[in-house]
Amino acid sequence: MKKNTGITTFLGNPLTLLGDMIKLGDMAPDFTVIGEGLKPVKLSDYKGQTVIISSVPSVDTGVCAAQTRRFNKEATALGDVVILTISCDLPFALGRFCAAEGIDKVITLSDHKDTDFGIKYGFLIEELRLLNRGVIIIDKSGIVKYVEYVKENTHEPDFDSALDAVKQL
Repeated sequence: MKKNTGITTFLGNPLTLLGDMIKLGDMAPDFTVIGEGLKPVKLSDYKGQTVIISSVPSVDTGVCAAQTRRFNKEATALGDVVILTISCDLPFALGRFCAAEGIDKVITLSDHKDTDFGIKYGFLIEELRLLNRGVIIIDKSGIVKYVEYVKENTHEPDFDSALDAVKQL
């Protein structure tokens, strides 16, 4: 499996990302994660729709919670866009988080079981078995139009650039 170093840190400490890093213009690989009720969810379930993937290490941290709340807030203004927040949190924890925070426009999904998303998109942190923070935007044709691997995992992504990219589609 490919190992990518020098891409990201946690509290300044370098981390290794596993898998093939996704690039602008790539056809978005299909992946399977776990959704509500422990049901498998695939990217292909949203074929023909614009998709924002918000990758977070864990919704149980302040920055990840803020990132998820921000995309939930922006969802209404974005119109017909599907927003998926993916982490390695268990589906039960994601459900509790959404209920407690009033998250109702973002779909939270777990990559805990197989880390299929993390490996296919190069977001799996080898040292922590968590996902790197970042954002991916996929257009209705399944082409990657925006990618951000956040350099320091304790920082938020560049929301303005990501939201501008969606609005241009």
